[in-house]
Amino acid sequence: MQAVLDAAGWACVGVVDGLDEGDPEVFYAAPPVTADPVPLPPVPGRVPARERTVHVVTHPEATHHVDGLVGGQFDSDLTPLGERQAAAIGAALRARITAGAGVAVASSDLLRTRRTAEVVASALAVTPTFDARLREKSYGEAGGRPQAWLDARFVPPPAVGDRLRHDEGVPGAETRLDLAVRAYAALTDLLTLDVDHLVVVTHGFTAGLLVAAWIGMPVASAGHVAFPVPSGSITTLREDGFFHNRAVVTVGDVAHLHTPAPRP
Repeated sequence: MQAVLDAAGWACVGVVDGLDEGDPEVFYAAPPVTADPVPLPPVPGRVPARERTVHVVTHPEATHHVDGLVGGQFDSDLTPLGERQAAAIGAALRARITAGAGVAVASSDLLRTRRTAEVVASALAVTPTFDARLREKSYGEAGGRPQAWLDARFVPPPAVGDRLRHDEGVPGAETRLDLAVRAYAALTDLLTLDVDHLVVVTHGFTAGLLVAAWIGMPVASAGHVAFPVPSGSITTLREDGFFHNRAVVTVGDVAHLHTPAPRP
């Protein structure tokens, strides 16, 4: 086999050893990520190894959902339904976390996640902290505009190519790489907390990259990664205390949104 770099820096690898008939097969390896700095995944050794559970919560229904507006870093609020869903998330986590366990709640500082985190933290009898690195991907000038405005301008990422640095055609929008860098860094810091249960309240796109960071996926490999995490969902991640494996226990669980709240 031999490999050459194309103009974009992608490694084009052809099969030339005579094992295949006809034209050589070509496949591509991603170019190196050169953003400064690009954080490494928060695997044991970079963060303390310990038994723990991480609950990644995506904020429930917000006003931009029902108004047909682009979210991103547009600072929308929870709807009345979203408030009830936040209470259901808090009740579900309270039922899953053993009394006396060490708990921390960290959240994006946008209003819809902040209000969700406050409800969840109250249910768990802790005080939340807020971190702008847990915000949703910014859509730049599209934030807060009608979704149709973005749809008319959005340039989808290529199937093959540099998806991490792809320009979506909207001034001021973050790239996937921009989001990955801050999401990985935020989770690295959060995993230094000496707690049994870490609750992270964030947004859909960001949540997917937090899961990628949890399993040790390098940023350079995160160009295609996606996880189904609907609004108001809980994704459960667990590190065991013996093998120190990182498990993805559930992704995007919304059963609690359809379960009647227990009577006080």
